Amino acid sequence: MLIHDIRLLHFRNYDDERVTFPPSIVVLHGKNGQGKTNLLEALYMASIGKSYRGLADADLIQWKQQTASLILNFSRSGVIQQIKMILSKEAKKELWVNKTRVSRRELIGTLNEVLFSPEDLQLIKAGPALRRRFLDRELSQVSPVYCQTLLRYHRAVAQRNLLLKRMKYEKVQSLEEWDRQIASLAADIVQRRLMALHKIRLLARITHKRLSGGEGLDIDYVQPYGDGREKDAQWYYDMLQSHLEQDRYRMSTSVGPHRDDLEFSIAGANLKKYGSQGQQRTAVLALKLSELEYMKSETGEYPVLLLDDVMSELDSQRRQALLSFVKGRIQTFITTTEPDMFRSVADCSFICIEQGRVAANG
Repeated sequence: MLIHDIRLLHFRNYDDERVTFPPSIVVLHGKNGQGKTNLLEALYMASIGKSYRGLADADLIQWKQQTASLILNFSRSGVIQQIKMILSKEAKKELWVNKTRVSRRELIGTLNEVLFSPEDLQLIKAGPALRRRFLDRELSQVSPVYCQTLLRYHRAVAQRNLLLKRMKYEKVQSLEEWDRQIASLAADIVQRRLMALHKIRLLARITHKRLSGGEGLDIDYVQPYGDGREKDAQWYYDMLQSHLEQDRYRMSTSVGPHRDDLEFSIAGANLKKYGSQGQQRTAVLALKLSELEYMKSETGEYPVLLLDDVMSELDSQRRQALLSFVKGRIQTFITTTEPDMFRSVADCSFICIEQGRVAANG
């Protein structure tokens, strides 16, 4: 999978700029605040349909403008395709794939990308939400069915939570309809997560051994209300009933995949509790590399890799391991303020960004 070019119009600090990319390692360099991450954000928006930094669509438009757009040309399995996005401060954004308007759910999986940011280095130390998001983003890109199921599940949980809040002040309402729906969707989601995690675990274990020369990494699926093993819809329904009083008191649903977590360990030792920073970062790097391999196994080709100012956070050994892995087979975009770090790396192309414009390409 290759990104050929992108055109940005009134997007962040880009007034009207078209940037072409070679099929190699692309180093986007420049001083802080020039627009390197904005460009990377636009590339990733074409994949997931929204900002990975949590910004609202209106905040991506230049403040004097009412609309912004991006047009990205890429090839998948050798076929050139186009993604277009139109943002507006007054209307809902428009998403187009090859001149056909699509929803965000339909967009996901069209262009597969993997993002590695400094936030991901906290994947092991951070809370469960970051680890769940990692797993859900990966599965959503390779499985439109999973993406749709996940959206339906979160809508159902939101409706159940709304009823739980009403129960505190109004006559008791039945949760039966939502409990049955949540139970069915939860069983499907966890089954798909466990199947994917089985493959990712094997890939991460092999990659971790290569990086560390020591014991392999282990990843477990953890449920605060169960034992992490696959359960059917009836089990989830029964658990919802047994936790009903607790849920009514807290006014939120305490059972389901939105509460689950991943646990990383080496030789039985929990990395979050006992791992050094170096061990944790090696584990995260192994996980991100296994993500690339997993997506290739599911789609038939490697995704595009985006590295948002993460290379300076890695030591030289881990940095070299990452570059050796991607060189010659994965189109990779790297943002940095230190381009000299990559001058000796073969197959690197350099693009200098200054105040939302390409100052030098090559």
